[in-house]
Amino acid sequence: MALASSVPEQGHVLLVDDDERLRKLMARYLTEHGFMVTVAASAAQARDLLRSIDPDVLVLDVMMENETGLELTERLRADRAPSLPILLLTARGAPEDRIAGFEAGADDYLAKPFDPRELLLRLRALLRRRLTPNGGAGSGSVGPVQLGGAQFDPERGELVTPRGRVRLTGAEAGLLAALAARPHQILSREALAELLGMDETGERAIDVQVTRLRRKIEVDPREPRFLQTVRGRGYILKPGA
Repeated sequence: MALASSVPEQGHVLLVDDDERLRKLMARYLTEHGFMVTVAASAAQARDLLRSIDPDVLVLDVMMENETGLELTERLRADRAPSLPILLLTARGAPEDRIAGFEAGADDYLAKPFDPRELLLRLRALLRRRLTPNGGAGSGSVGPVQLGGAQFDPERGELVTPRGRVRLTGAEAGLLAALAARPHQILSREALAELLGMDETGERAIDVQVTRLRRKIEVDPREPRFLQTVRGRGYILKPGA
């Protein structure tokens, strides 16, 4: 069910949570702040809705019966929604839980209970990242970047290899764009997290995204040629043919 907004829409949110009270409170709050909101009470209902709607961002509770938010995230990333921004919600906010969310393909993670204003800010940041794939992380206009046989377009957030277009999540595209804007420059995890608008858990999330990116741009992810680690300092992107 979609809730109409009385103010200009900031984006279309698909909100998935099996807690009816919380679902209604979040939907009402987001609607009052300019979002169009469609709600679902389960992962199965969300998958059905995604066959007929194209939301701008997905807010997804992790701890649901039958199919968890993590499982749905993994299936969406492997299937039809590689670039759909996904924000996970959960009462389990330990670092290892957050990392599991990022490894599943989430773009952001918010622990319950949370201030609804923080949810609003995070959604706006995810939408900015989707509309501008480099997430504002670049320094001026950056043209396509050659990574061996692959080419990355920071403006479009697209990676094309000899095998065809490779799907990048919004978080992956944002990270690669931030590095591409500063080739041959060492960027610390802290600096990258700040550029991408991540919170205090962002530094560990950067490591997860780097691992995912290497699988997509490197011939041998265990011996990276382009996206390299500088021990104790951070990461560096070395483009080249």
